Amino acid sequence: MDTIHACFKDKIGEVLLPGDVFSFRLPESGDGSIKTDKIICGPGLRRNGEEVQVCKSGILRHKQPNMYWIDSQQRRYVPAKGESVIGIVTAKSGDIFKVDVGGSEQASLSYLAFEGATKRNRPNVQVGDLVYGQFTIANKDMEPELVCIDSCGRANGMGVFGADGLLFKLSLGLVRRLLAPQSEIVKDLEKIFPFELVVGMNGRVWVKAKTVQQTLIVTNLLESCENMTSQQRQTLFKRVAEGSL
Repeated sequence: MDTIHACFKDKIGEVLLPGDVFSFRLPESGDGSIKTDKIICGPGLRRNGEEVQVCKSGILRHKQPNMYWIDSQQRRYVPAKGESVIGIVTAKSGDIFKVDVGGSEQASLSYLAFEGATKRNRPNVQVGDLVYGQFTIANKDMEPELVCIDSCGRANGMGVFGADGLLFKLSLGLVRRLLAPQSEIVKDLEKIFPFELVVGMNGRVWVKAKTVQQTLIVTNLLESCENMTSQQRQTLFKRVAEGSL
């Protein structure tokens, strides 16, 4: 595996630019066939036959055993199928809600795409409400479509939320770090204040703490994590916990 991934592993942690190409073609085997290695391409990488092309500038990251992606500071969101996002309801159009998800165009959300919704029992959704949903359709040729239920028809944490709290935006790179399993940033923040946190892949983050002051402190700490190292972040969080800031 190390030999197969050598061309990529040499570049892990380095900055790559659009147009860079990596080949995963291996020498011919004994029976004359040519083997190619199986890899998983994340954001910023595109598989094209026996090559992987870089389509976004950023730092190459790797997750065992064979996942690679580009970690960039992109702020503009491009909808992708299956991603969960925070949207703002902007209009009602018949049986469809128009939702701003931060992309180039608004997404549509059917009133039947909520848990327990029927023609008689419509969900209580108003213009300006925040919704947490998942894309079922997202490509360049069609209008994006959101749903607030999973494949079993359950809400599973999705739907209208955010009666109180604060909504703000972060870069897509920082959002992916917050959504990572066992995120160090979230763990460190939980040691300071108890709070509720909703993170969308479109860069929108919603926070609610016990008081408005604590909500603003958590918001400012998350925004400050953008360009901080792990050591700098821990030092800042420690000073806030001790009340020296």
